[in-house]
Amino acid sequence: MTDLEIAQQATMLPIKEIAAKIGLTEDDIEPYGNYKAKISMKFEQASPDPAHKLVLVTSINPTPPGEGKSTVLVGLGDALSLLEKKTIIAIREPSMGPVMGMKGGATGGGYSQVMPMEDINLHFTGDLHALTSANNTLAALIDNYIQRDNKQDLDPRRIIWKRVLDINDRVLRHTITGLGGLSQGIPRETGFDITAASELMAILCLSTSIADLKHRIGKIVVGYNHDKQPVTVAQLGFEDSITILLKDAIKPNLAQTLAHTPAIIHGGPFANIAHGCNSVAATKTGLNLADYTVTESGFGSDLGAEKFLDIKAPVLGKTPDAAVIVATVRALKYNGGQKLPDLQTENLDALKAGLPNLLHHIENIQQYGVPLVVAINHFVSDTQAELDLIKDTCAAHGVTAILTDSWAKGGEGTLDLAKEVIKKADQASTFTPLYDDNQPIEDKLDAVVTKVYGGRKAVLSKKAQRQIKQFTENGWGNLPICIAKTQYSLSDDPKLLGAPSDFDINVRELVPKIGAGFIVALTGNILTMPGLPKEPAAVKMHIDDDGTIEGLF
Repeated sequence: MTDLEIAQQATMLPIKEIAAKIGLTEDDIEPYGNYKAKISMKFEQASPDPAHKLVLVTSINPTPPGEGKSTVLVGLGDALSLLEKKTIIAIREPSMGPVMGMKGGATGGGYSQVMPMEDINLHFTGDLHALTSANNTLAALIDNYIQRDNKQDLDPRRIIWKRVLDINDRVLRHTITGLGGLSQGIPRETGFDITAASELMAILCLSTSIADLKHRIGKIVVGYNHDKQPVTVAQLGFEDSITILLKDAIKPNLAQTLAHTPAIIHGGPFANIAHGCNSVAATKTGLNLADYTVTESGFGSDLGAEKFLDIKAPVLGKTPDAAVIVATVRALKYNGGQKLPDLQTENLDALKAGLPNLLHHIENIQQYGVPLVVAINHFVSDTQAELDLIKDTCAAHGVTAILTDSWAKGGEGTLDLAKEVIKKADQASTFTPLYDDNQPIEDKLDAVVTKVYGGRKAVLSKKAQRQIKQFTENGWGNLPICIAKTQYSLSDDPKLLGAPSDFDINVRELVPKIGAGFIVALTGNILTMPGLPKEPAAVKMHIDDDGTIEGLF
């Protein structure tokens, strides 16, 4: 059966029963129908019990279709529940871009899924729509401000706030607005980002309260005046109206897995072009309500995990007690040079050539001082010789690798991993940050490039050099760095697979995300508005006359 068929045949419990499992009363939730709800922000405000464990799930560099990281995460949560551990999984909300594009849905797979699958992958509780509306409302207010009195002397040529859309739409990357005459606004060049890459998405995911949300929105830099000085939302007086549009979106969403483990699904920044972690509110709510909170970060340790540990963890106030690195035979063979269509064929030479990629991701997590375990996500094409090679290589480096079968067996197929995670989470953690925020921006970029990517240095364009000088003068030099980079390679070249070392990272531009509290560095050819593939997932979707959906995965 397909993921969707499995989901459609599942029996869900009323969301009130799921809430009761973690001690929530009817007054603590706001139901959105029978099977999903918003959770009160009060659980995010409290300080979690230090004995409650946080588990971070990350991965190696993937193949284009992905490696089932979410499937392993859901299976791990269900397995911990089977072991009678009070568990919550905390994951990101899917964006319509990947759902209708290449990867399809983001709710796990097989018998390790979160429910209701169709709702979560489509409109859910409307958080992505609220973010899109808030972002574009701000854009409209800015254009109207320039058209009217423009007391802050905003320079139309230096507006950096873009509109957004929650779908991959390459034709909107570069646009000209305000055409058609004096009454249509002031013509200027601009463009669209995808909603998941917007600063408002990052702000929502890093805010700890409505007051914090409003404060962060006020700090957003929308552009510069004619004297090249930054102009913020607070200076324009728009922070309250934008916060109002997000007053419900900031509340975490409660759903369930197929096995009825509570799942908090909230926030959805991409890890290749944003910071790649679900919301602080969701994770902290999980830590307050459960013994184990299992969360994830997008793509490999070079992207989501690095950003979780260097950007999200300081705001969360807690670092992971254990980490899981998801690896697959096929992704390692892909990193070892085997072509995508041939990955189902045994190839021990390609696997050996790709294993340094896994070892590099292991070293990435180890340097932070977080105990880890490798989860081998099983595919039917895997051979015993291939699986043994991965296990033996990990063992030779002092790391435990556990075979998981989350897709076919759910929590039952992930019990061995759960038992090992419990052991690792009980070990002492000696967390070490990658860099000091007070280091110069150039040094922080080099720290990520050399220590996480394994490269030589960050090479800055002339524009990036000028921006660093300007950002430092503006007092932004002490912010962490969020590098936008391809997910397919440790470098900024998606074709440079495995574990390369003799490379530089080319930083072409920096973007100040002052409300979010970090600076984005755009590298290589990375785009903040992706495009759809030749054959989008959308063309494989169908809906019957009775409303039954097919092809959503």
